[in-house]
Amino acid sequence: MITVAALYHFSTKPIDNLIKLRDTLLTQGRKLELLGTLLIAPEGINGTIAGSETNITAMVTTIQTALDIDKLQWKRAEHPSNPFYRFKVKIKKEIVTLGQNSDAVATKTGKYIAPKDWNNIINDPNTLVIDTRNDYETKIGTFPQAIDPKTKNFRDFPDFVQKELANAKNKKIAMFCTGGIRCEKASNYLIDQGFNDVCQLHGGILQYLEDVKGEENQWQGECFVFDNRVAVDKELNKGQYDQCFACRLPITEEDKHHPAYTAGVSCHHCFDKTNPQQKKRFEQRQKQQTLAHKRGTKHIGPQASTQKLVHTDK
Repeated sequence: MITVAALYHFSTKPIDNLIKLRDTLLTQGRKLELLGTLLIAPEGINGTIAGSETNITAMVTTIQTALDIDKLQWKRAEHPSNPFYRFKVKIKKEIVTLGQNSDAVATKTGKYIAPKDWNNIINDPNTLVIDTRNDYETKIGTFPQAIDPKTKNFRDFPDFVQKELANAKNKKIAMFCTGGIRCEKASNYLIDQGFNDVCQLHGGILQYLEDVKGEENQWQGECFVFDNRVAVDKELNKGQYDQCFACRLPITEEDKHHPAYTAGVSCHHCFDKTNPQQKKRFEQRQKQQTLAHKRGTKHIGPQASTQKLVHTDK
């Protein structure tokens, strides 16, 4: 089995030598034969990586040493095969992009609620429960009491707050996301905006699914994850969803019968959002993947240059 590790850390002081950190992590990750992506920014580190548990532990130690921290929190999952194709380290402006001048995220966030106590919080009728994830994530699963902000990306969250929560600054706000990192930024933003009572699910949905079992588990549907598993069910097993490899959004077997669906090229989510040249490129990529599959190998495309790793979020 492959160990899949989701991790993040907000630094109490800005990380100033990002190029050196990137090179250190790239070298170590390749040495340890890890796959996945790490994002680094002045505010910290975020990512999901996969490999043997021994090598994951070694990488965690490398990150702790590089950032001069005692312990890096990370969540473990297992998968029969590696859900990633390559190992990348990207330099970003933010490790999760809110597009705001978030102040001191490492030291100013909402109150952490342990998964075992989360049901009491969300079942309180006086609490506003907010799913901070994007619309393609909320569509496939959420808590039944949750407000869906219907955001296309996390950058839209401040607009949702200004339009829909302007009169709720004295209400109790409880937020959740996949692994906890978006709630760190979201709760920090709400506190900066004058909200008085903000809490968040510690460890996110994934920790809740790990800790709360059986009839006590109030999660409905599946949880989108950012790797080739696409989504996990309530038992943290790979779910029923596949993925459109053009737009990377989750799709069902029924969606594959939609007229807009062509394997590797388009689906009903993205058919009208790509031009003929892009579709042609996707078709060629799909052909290469099909040929690689017949040969019993993986087609992963060209390796990203280590000199061109600065990107913006979608």
